[in-house]
Amino acid sequence: MSEIINNREHRQKILKEIIMDLHNGKPMEEVKAKFEKLIQGVSTAEISEMEAALIAEGMPVEEIQRLCDVHAAVFKGSIEDIHRVKKPEETPGHPIHTFLQENRAIEELIGKIKIDLDAYRTDPSKKNAKSIEEGFKNLIEIDKHYLRKENLLFPYMEKYGITAPPKVMWGVDDEIRAEIKEVVKLLDDPKNPDKDLILSKAASALDRVNEMIFKEENILFPLVADTLTEDEWMQIQKESKEFGYTLYKPTEKWKPERIDIVEKVKEEGEEPSNDGYIEFDAGVMSPEEINAVLNTVPFDMTFVDKDGAVKYFTMGKERIFARPKTVLGRQVQNCHPPASMHVVERIVEDLKSGKKDHEDFWIRMGPRYVLIRYFAVRNAKGEYLGVIEVTQDIKPIQEITGEKRLMSD
Repeated sequence: MSEIINNREHRQKILKEIIMDLHNGKPMEEVKAKFEKLIQGVSTAEISEMEAALIAEGMPVEEIQRLCDVHAAVFKGSIEDIHRVKKPEETPGHPIHTFLQENRAIEELIGKIKIDLDAYRTDPSKKNAKSIEEGFKNLIEIDKHYLRKENLLFPYMEKYGITAPPKVMWGVDDEIRAEIKEVVKLLDDPKNPDKDLILSKAASALDRVNEMIFKEENILFPLVADTLTEDEWMQIQKESKEFGYTLYKPTEKWKPERIDIVEKVKEEGEEPSNDGYIEFDAGVMSPEEINAVLNTVPFDMTFVDKDGAVKYFTMGKERIFARPKTVLGRQVQNCHPPASMHVVERIVEDLKSGKKDHEDFWIRMGPRYVLIRYFAVRNAKGEYLGVIEVTQDIKPIQEITGEKRLMSD
């Protein structure tokens, strides 16, 4: 047993050395040759441990993120999980199966865009440019695929202590989103930007998407397939519709061979009754009334407790930001992209320390003008209990003029 452990530790050490070689600028072929010579097989778990170890040793997430595409190319063809036999999680309706089908649809779209790019290369007409633009506008739908991955898979990975891959992958997802939008912006420019610039940016974006597909299917999906329980996959399946799908929609509902009785009761809508009342500073309400009132108010609310864990959010009919139930219990910093994590941490720290009682932001989201407010929640003694985020579309309010004194028909 000690020999197995030592071999594993040795291989882990070599893996880290390979990443550091890449980081220090060694040629790809030289590093790849070293990898192929010294490594017989690399599991997805070891890749995860390697990235976590590098972060623990002080390497910034941004550095590993910069290396992500490079080491994926080195690992290509060497990961023992690439040729996995068909498993239950790959059957129709299972979240992994849905992710895979989306990837096939994305690849098909990329193939069409590449044909349009070839046509544009020889004939940079407005017609050919328009075809490329339409393709990339369809590719923007990849955002839904990434959102489900980031908000449904990553929380469970963190639960099991797998923290490095989510941080790295989320950062790369954001870069891909930005590259796709940049290509659309270039093609939409009436000044007709340089043809070579469009071809270069478009090719780069498509390559990044393809590389992410490889990393998902050969690193991420095998890792979560071996880690998450059937009940957790069922919960992910239920929450998926909150974000929508990319170029594919599952038509079947996946169920494991054995469904826990509690999950079955929930699925059938038989929630346990509670006839008790909750006493407030001014009045009492039943749990049913409290839940209905909070889901009726014309704004979204999310409560983060004093320890930084997401504890509650409202479930109104028209919500501004998607909130899957998998975020409950998750650290609030991990519910945001790495690029904005420092902002979230600063808001919480300012409210917790008493430096501020609230912080406001307002942004435009399509036809909406969204006001986002953060308030420190304190008890009667002034003790900090957490933060409540209140989000509201204020555009209809801004449009109010004059007075209204009569009821509508």
